[in-house]
Amino acid sequence: MRATLHGPFGEGARAVVGLPLDQVRTLLAAVDEGTFEAAAETLHITPSAVSQRVKALEQRIGRVLLLRTKPVRLTASGEVVVRFGRQLARLEQDAGDALGLGDELGPATLPIAVNADSLATWFVPALAEAAGGHRILFDLHRDDEDHTAALLRQGRVMAAVTSSPEAVQGCSVRALGRMRYRARATPRYAARWIAGRPLREALPAAPVVVFDRKDELQDRFLRDLDPGLARSAVRARHYMPSSEAFLDAVAAGLGWGMIPDLQAASHLAAGTLVELAADRPVDVPLYWQQWKLDSPDLAAVAEAVSRAAAGHLSPVAPGTAR
Repeated sequence: MRATLHGPFGEGARAVVGLPLDQVRTLLAAVDEGTFEAAAETLHITPSAVSQRVKALEQRIGRVLLLRTKPVRLTASGEVVVRFGRQLARLEQDAGDALGLGDELGPATLPIAVNADSLATWFVPALAEAAGGHRILFDLHRDDEDHTAALLRQGRVMAAVTSSPEAVQGCSVRALGRMRYRARATPRYAARWIAGRPLREALPAAPVVVFDRKDELQDRFLRDLDPGLARSAVRARHYMPSSEAFLDAVAAGLGWGMIPDLQAASHLAAGTLVELAADRPVDVPLYWQQWKLDSPDLAAVAEAVSRAAAGHLSPVAPGTAR
């Protein structure tokens, strides 16, 4: 017998009713840990048993669920089963808590995707607030805010801080606020590379600090200065895939970069950083998306995140979230 899955499962997604829970949990462990060996260690079984369970689940459904790479990668069918399994595990945890069986089940783990700058500034205190009243463990996935929604679609996370106001299917969305960035550099760097010249002329030839190859903020700022400027025009790039390392690199004079106002205040006060264009901020709107589950733990995290964002971010224009 087959039944349509509801919630964040994709249009027309279907799965077999009565999937063996041990096999589904094994698939989740393989995805979360990345390899069969690591999943085996987590589940206290052998790698061979992990492989056999995943293979049995694939045979039951009649589709390949995992590509046996390192780390493993989900197929489209695997994403459907992972979303189903994660939702089922969440409901099982909530039911156990409601029945007073929380001690037997242990604390819940919530996988959440968040961008690096939020993680480095305002996000962690929100998690601490939520965990203070609930038995929750967090499994954070750090990614660019333009890409975190994809982790929701894949079923790898149950909630995400994202730049998209368009709700992922099966998810609710609420506006958090705008994180404001400005171009900044050290006084010595500005004197060497800019020296009073127009920024649209000076910056393309100057070294820039970029978070990673998904980071478009610096190029977005340059395009605002000169719409005809191609990304390839700026070749001197330092890649610093850590929010803290990014700030340290700019403060050390390696290059200029777009730094959030939340991180820049102490450096500006000390004179270790200067504004290159204070009147040209770049705003990144942030939204909270989560699966539509009636889960007390997930609701508590959402409320804590919203409160923390309200205290640190500028409001998003009304009517931009659905």
